[in-house]
Amino acid sequence: MERYGEDQRLEDEMIEESSDDCTSSSEDEGTDDYRRGGYHAVRIGDAFKGGRYIVQSKLGWGHFSTVWLAWDTLMSQFVALKVQKSAQHYTEAALDEITILKQIAEGDPDGNKSVVKLLDHFKHSGPNGQHVCMVFENLGDNLLTLIKYTGYKGLPIHKVKELCFHILVGLDYLHRQLSIIHTDLKPENILLCSMIDPSKDLRKSGAPLILPDNKDVKGHVTFNGNVNKNQKKKIRRKAKEAAQGFAGKKAVESSLNAKSNADFPIDQLVGLASVNRSSNADAATASGKEHVGSKRGSGSRRRKTLESVDLKCKLVDFGNACWTYKQFTDNIQTRQYRCPEVILGSKYSTSADLWSFACICFELATGDMLFDPHSGDNFDRDEDHLALMMELLGTMPRKVRESTFNHFKVITLACSHFINMLCPFQIALGGRYSREFFNRHGDLRHIRRLRFWPLDKVLVEKYEFSEQDAKDLADFLIPILEFVPEKRPTAAQCLLHPWINAGPNSSKPRVPDVQSKVTDTGNSEKIKSVKERTEAMEVVMGNMAIN
Repeated sequence: MERYGEDQRLEDEMIEESSDDCTSSSEDEGTDDYRRGGYHAVRIGDAFKGGRYIVQSKLGWGHFSTVWLAWDTLMSQFVALKVQKSAQHYTEAALDEITILKQIAEGDPDGNKSVVKLLDHFKHSGPNGQHVCMVFENLGDNLLTLIKYTGYKGLPIHKVKELCFHILVGLDYLHRQLSIIHTDLKPENILLCSMIDPSKDLRKSGAPLILPDNKDVKGHVTFNGNVNKNQKKKIRRKAKEAAQGFAGKKAVESSLNAKSNADFPIDQLVGLASVNRSSNADAATASGKEHVGSKRGSGSRRRKTLESVDLKCKLVDFGNACWTYKQFTDNIQTRQYRCPEVILGSKYSTSADLWSFACICFELATGDMLFDPHSGDNFDRDEDHLALMMELLGTMPRKVRESTFNHFKVITLACSHFINMLCPFQIALGGRYSREFFNRHGDLRHIRRLRFWPLDKVLVEKYEFSEQDAKDLADFLIPILEFVPEKRPTAAQCLLHPWINAGPNSSKPRVPDVQSKVTDTGNSEKIKSVKERTEAMEVVMGNMAIN
């Protein structure tokens, strides 16, 4: 039985789109935040960092920043330039992100770990304050655009496996080598290394570059930044040489009028943005092209384009990332990819990213979100989310849903240090919000009638998968969608799963190196040992409470 009607669903979506900090409902960032502490007014043709980076076009935007395609005149390559808002808390967030990105880049000098590479960073002063800027390698479309390109019908299974392989390689690198949790994994934050449609790839199209030769009313060259005369000459010369080599002909010079950022019409700035559901833009938004509709061409043309698309991809947008040992907030993950421990207010770790990965894998295969909760007349969105999880995966285990720490609050506080030493991988025995959703019998407080529909049945009955394909995909995803976080497989273990590591289309080696396998086995033993100690500690705590 439906918990809400279609009218209620549409009303919920409108409310949530306007209020949820993880959703952007408009096609541009608007004009309100172009003020002191807000966005920097970037123009096409602007030069940054002494004229090194020349803005070519807008790639996207987010709550924290705008992102632009730029030409690096020093290295003669396209890059993605992220310009952060200037308020202090945005600056601090950007500096935290840079710390994480530098660690990622240092451990991946060859750029083969399926994670975006930070190339440069600097500060830029403008009318609205000082803005932290980050420069990333230029990538292609994001996976949401790829899903749209299929008409939300899903990709062939062998292509899903290829994408999942690259995602898992990136997660394995972050989790195992760096102890970094992405915390906001979703299709928008995974970019292909090239464009879906090659004709739209500036690196291959031979389009002329926009060069830093804008002139003011007095005929002087203007730059968005402090540049001396010699630097200007050098930049012009290198940019023209690069443009001629890139386009195969003399570059067409820009005729843009040079106006100050303060005088530049805001409506021209915001009209360039693309649709993007993400809350924080960075290199991820460098993909965010417009909705894919019938104007892209016939269905046969799209199918042909999809058949030849390069599926190598990278994880991007580390604006919300943290370390396992240093976390900044409990409020993580975009709604549809949020794991149960975060909803319940329990501790989270790298396994939270694996839950999001499973949701993405399903979405790639079907075109639909695995979980898309909505509020109803007598229940909120969180409770509906938990209900959808249980309908698919079964009843939530008692140790996850019960607020045991609330029962033994004093004992827990006294023993917390001791427990943390014994149980580094522990999940809190129920989160801070568990009692808001579950009664003492373990039932949801407001949603009583659940309609159980196992994943393999969903794939066959709703998406018309073959029995074998449905079974294989469900066997891969169900262990990752484990309610108890420490029971979920690691990214390295997922790479060893037959669904990823075998099949007629596995032309590339799928197994991590031997050291990864050995380390992973060791981790399994550690988790098993920790689990036994945790269960023993639960018994001790229970006896203490009784006494």
